[in-house]
Amino acid sequence: CGSGSLFRPTRNMVKPAKKPAAYVAQGVTALGRSQTYKRRGLYALKKKNGGKFPVHAKATKAATPAARPSRFYPAEDVPKPLAHRPVVRPTKLRSSIVPGAVLILLSGRFKGKRVVALGQLPSGLLLVTGPFKLNGVPVRRVNQAYVIATSTKVELPKLDLSKFTDKYFVNVEAKSSKKGEKEFFDQSLAKKKELAADYIANQKALDAALLPTLSADLKSYLSARFSLKDGDRPHLMKF
Repeated sequence: CGSGSLFRPTRNMVKPAKKPAAYVAQGVTALGRSQTYKRRGLYALKKKNGGKFPVHAKATKAATPAARPSRFYPAEDVPKPLAHRPVVRPTKLRSSIVPGAVLILLSGRFKGKRVVALGQLPSGLLLVTGPFKLNGVPVRRVNQAYVIATSTKVELPKLDLSKFTDKYFVNVEAKSSKKGEKEFFDQSLAKKKELAADYIANQKALDAALLPTLSADLKSYLSARFSLKDGDRPHLMKF
């Protein structure tokens, strides 16, 4: 070739390798979209496929046959869940809580009221009553963690408490429907919850059996609400 002739590449010559893209930040190249499109040669792919990028169908995975269990065990111990069979035991009552003991309720709608302990239910809750005719506390279930046992005891007559089970109170303590806006502001429209006739009859029968055994002092003691005044020290009191 002469010094004045120009060098023209032929088709058989190997093209120089593309330089890697220079990144300004992670995922951001120094070149723009158009320059990156030209550098990668994507226009050639679209030209071969009629102006569209080629779309490859996803290969379906062949179903793998069920493998036989290995004869070898892992080198490290693999934790296995242990069988848990809980044993339900009755809640242990405090020694101060016995049938006939007078208790002071510490929570709930009747907090501060004195009640008479009748026994313990299979769920571990206490069965207590006011009686209802004295202080308005019906027969109900109470957790022993929310009572104070006093040294006052009541001689209980022979009572039939077989009907007072946990299921008996679940039916009574069923959740009522929520009040609407009208019922909230106008209490006359609110539906009053009516108790079952057998529930009222059971409470009257229990009060009729308990009241004759109570003296006048015990009746006034159970009717009075427990309260503290300024200067009282509950930790020094003997209940």
